Amino acid sequence: MRQLFVLDPLQQINPLKDSSAALMQAAQRSGDEVWACTPADLIARGDEPLAMALPVTPEPWITIGASERQCLTGFDVIWMRKDPPVDEAYLYATHLLEVAERAGVRVLNRPSALRAWNEKLGALRFCRWMAPTTVSGRVAELKAFAQEQGDVVLKPLGGRAGLGVIRVNAEAPGLKALLELVTEQERLPVMAQAFLPAVTDGDKRILLVDGEPLGAVNRRPLAGEFRSNLAVGGQAEATELTDRERQICAALAPALRAEGLFFVGIDVIAGMLSEINVTSPTGVREVERLMQQPLADQVIEVLKTLP
Repeated sequence: MRQLFVLDPLQQINPLKDSSAALMQAAQRSGDEVWACTPADLIARGDEPLAMALPVTPEPWITIGASERQCLTGFDVIWMRKDPPVDEAYLYATHLLEVAERAGVRVLNRPSALRAWNEKLGALRFCRWMAPTTVSGRVAELKAFAQEQGDVVLKPLGGRAGLGVIRVNAEAPGLKALLELVTEQERLPVMAQAFLPAVTDGDKRILLVDGEPLGAVNRRPLAGEFRSNLAVGGQAEATELTDRERQICAALAPALRAEGLFFVGIDVIAGMLSEINVTSPTGVREVERLMQQPLADQVIEVLKTLP
């Protein structure tokens, strides 16, 4: 197989932590040809999908060949692994990748699903598995929800890695002013969720491949912090899935498969679904290190069984 990874510039990637690096190395170990490009390298000449791509040898990290103009129909798989934000450049890249998809190339994750599944709002399809949640740009709505729940977490819909996430009590002075700030004076909606005190025990990242949970780690927040994201200092721990978490995965699986979301990371706190990460889910290295599990190789094995 020939695999192309569309991602951030290679010099920005830390191979010891990055899931994309793990997947690229696993592809090489499976005998596949590995190429890389950035979203800016994608081209459509009429209906012909192209890219200025780099041949790479990712293991050991990394040997890079000279850039070559490649027709995307020459690849068996294209991975869209560009990190958020999901801005105009990201969205246009998904449209260009759809040109390749229409020509018969498998794109992971499916470009239309990357646009449709906001990583906060996508979880609302499965709200029965979530903590009480509301999404609104109206200060009165958010304030009423906070007063109902007592203690809430506010999440910007375009945020990632815990950035911009705020915990606030309904009795906090200046709540209205804070809500005006996070909604940009009622211009943008935000997600508000009931705060789960059990987050001090960790926030579980579960990696689903073709709808099946293949690996998981628990992420425990630092003392005095409620955000458990690794990017803000959360500590990864070995873990096992509970029956409740397996039920959540089973509930999500049909929709993920139907919409071409092959590689997904979900976040679960105290048995409650928090987010569904579809753009460039992380956690592969942590699973491999803590669980002694060759997760990236398993992902590539599953990929090669797809019809």
